[in-house]
Amino acid sequence: MTREEWLRAFCERVGVEPPSEGEVEALLELAAIAAHDSERPAAPLACWAAGKTGRDPGELRQIAREVNPG
Repeated sequence: MTREEWLRAFCERVGVEPPSEGEVEALLELAAIAAHDSERPAAPLACWAAGKTGRDPGELRQIAREVNPG
């Protein structure tokens, strides 16, 4: 099963639309920032928090960059 197939099936089961390609890219970058600026478990937890906000993934990616600017 591909990433897209799995995600589509998961989204269908939880009742949300799958992310657009742009949203996927922004969320994967958000996860990468969290994993590299902190401990790896921060990545899925940051994505969970991002999903709770309802904000645009691109905006959330920018916020993640600002958390640890150094």
